[in-house]
Amino acid sequence: MYKIITDGSCDLPLELVKQLDIDVIPFYVSIDGINHQKEIIDLGVRDFYQFMIDNPKVFPKTSMPSIQDYIDVFEPIIKNEEDVICICITTKFSGSYNSAMNAKNMLLDKYPDAKIEIIDATVNTVLQGMLVEEAVVKKNTGATFEETVKYVNLVKETGRIFFTINGMDYLVHGGRVGKLSGIAAGALGIKPLILLKEGEIFNNGLTRGRKKSKQKIVEQIISYFKDNELDINEYRFCIGFGYDKEEAIEFKEQFIKSLEQLSASFNDEIPIRQIGATIGVHTGPHPLGVGLLKKCNKRGCNE
Repeated sequence: MYKIITDGSCDLPLELVKQLDIDVIPFYVSIDGINHQKEIIDLGVRDFYQFMIDNPKVFPKTSMPSIQDYIDVFEPIIKNEEDVICICITTKFSGSYNSAMNAKNMLLDKYPDAKIEIIDATVNTVLQGMLVEEAVVKKNTGATFEETVKYVNLVKETGRIFFTINGMDYLVHGGRVGKLSGIAAGALGIKPLILLKEGEIFNNGLTRGRKKSKQKIVEQIISYFKDNELDINEYRFCIGFGYDKEEAIEFKEQFIKSLEQLSASFNDEIPIRQIGATIGVHTGPHPLGVGLLKKCNKRGCNE
């Protein structure tokens, strides 16, 4: 028996966390630079975004779970004679993975027969959540500990997030892009398009206006599937948003309609999930995009 764990970057709704029977170790959020609150537990995601809306010149920060936070979750599972697979946010964004690894090494000194695998998801936010869901699906097919670890490390390479934000200020402040490009983008009033793959973010173009940026995201995803000759029916999708859920609902309708260009038979449910503070501190209150990941096939996730 083994248990699947992840950190708070996964942005999975609480009811789904319970349904999946996983544990989520939260990040800490500071909106005043002094006090740190556990995301969701002490500070709700909606409250976090409302603070950003009300205080546009203040830049909140997040900090990773501590080694002790991981030990507190891992140790009871090990005492229950279960093993642990922990999926952490990309190491390019946070040291959460390192905290988990240190916890693992400390616990193996105490419980040498335990099996603890720490996986660098190389993704974050809603895409990390989808990866965790895939791990659970694999586990529920009867896969062994080793088979699930192998599958997660394989399927994570198929993950992508195509998204846009309302401006560059938060990315610049968080050190994610050079200050010069941030100033230029702000001066021109343009909207950046960003691609997350292989653990890092990349410039994916610039557009004028929010409407055009949303349209461009859809076009880029369509092109991605066409250019790489991929079958959308083999993928799962998720819409991620920050403050404005109504915008996300409208965008989802636009996106589903556009998918008809790739497959008239596509009918999978596409969830809408709120991007949490871990990534929100870098994007600002108005991130919007699509995460995509290859899903378990009918033969039991063997490919």
